[in-house]
Amino acid sequence: MRVLDRIRSNSTGRLALKVGVGIVGGLVVAVGIVLIPFPGPGWAIVILGLAILAVEFAWAKGVLAFTKRHVQSWTHWIGRQSLPIRALVGLVGMIFISAVVWLSVLLSFDLNLFTWTLDFLGWR
Repeated sequence: MRVLDRIRSNSTGRLALKVGVGIVGGLVVAVGIVLIPFPGPGWAIVILGLAILAVEFAWAKGVLAFTKRHVQSWTHWIGRQSLPIRALVGLVGMIFISAVVWLSVLLSFDLNLFTWTLDFLGWR
């Protein structure tokens, strides 16, 4: 018998498991959502939180399956495109990430990286 099945075998264990998975999964999803605008693994952390929640919640299992389906379809679509289209998608992604980094640094440290770079290079 698996460990989770043993925990679910009585009502107290079932409730404790559901509450524990809900709290841990919810916290992981919340941290991932906070990290989405920043460079790094924000979306991966959200998906990890959904995987934790899917252990006990059917709705999370459905959201996880939906996400997997759409990520796979996006990956397959990109793979079928020509090199110039893939390069364009990569360039748009890089511009977006650069804008997020610039805005994050501006809002967090009140430092405009664009003007700082121009000053640093002596071009202003």
